[in-house]
Amino acid sequence: MTSTELAAMVIARFNKRITNEVFLTIQNDRDLMLAYLRTVAEHGLDNVNQTIGKQVKKAYHLANVDDREEDPSCTLIQTHQRFE
Repeated sequence: MTSTELAAMVIARFNKRITNEVFLTIQNDRDLMLAYLRTVAEHGLDNVNQTIGKQVKKAYHLANVDDREEDPSCTLIQTHQRFE
């Protein structure tokens, strides 16, 4: 394995976790969580979560991948996935 291949593997795994980390930041911050809940009440869960996901993708220049984080630690994402 080359250094470039190793770096690509590490980055691919990390990219899958970025969205989970963003939602954990919301979940663990009282002010952000309150703003999140208000926004969800106004615009709907799917809309808010999808918008956040798209903004994360844009901010970090991520490409779409077919696989998602298998076991996200953030309950905001877990709740959403149960209803898909």
